[in-house]
Amino acid sequence: MTRVGRHTNIFLIGMMGAGKTTAGRLLARRLGWRFIDTDHEIETRCGVGIPVIFEIEGEAGFREREARVVEEFTALEGVVLATGGGVVLRAENRNRLAARGTVIYLHAPPEALYRRVRNDRNRPLLAAEDPLGRLRELYTLRDPLYREIADFVVETGVQSARALSRSLYTRVEDRCKASA
Repeated sequence: MTRVGRHTNIFLIGMMGAGKTTAGRLLARRLGWRFIDTDHEIETRCGVGIPVIFEIEGEAGFREREARVVEEFTALEGVVLATGGGVVLRAENRNRLAARGTVIYLHAPPEALYRRVRNDRNRPLLAAEDPLGRLRELYTLRDPLYREIADFVVETGVQSARALSRSLYTRVEDRCKASA
């Protein structure tokens, strides 16, 4: 198993549509590690999609489930974990992520994110009259929290998921060599 500095986990954080799931899956494959997506794990455990969880339990109920999943999976080793965009809203999640692995913030501006997610009906926080405006609000709130715990920030821009995963792999390997 490849070790990344003192850590044996990589946690991908960032806004919805930043590429955490797609790039994370490819990065895990390159590293030979297990890939886990917190949102998919919550959906699997509940047997329903995130919009239904939000409808029944509200955002607070979803965030409670998310905190339990983060606690469980950050305790493992050899994991690439793609987190939900709002994972950083709870201090306990930020503390666990920062303490238990290398945190990579996949950054993109709200306009680019909107282009990627505007037709996705599985985004309950964007069910608003002005989804781009809502995305900008979320970005303004979350960007400082992502940056607070990120070991490094990677611009997701217009590159393909494969190019992004190669870039992440190179950054991870460089970090590993620097800390050896």
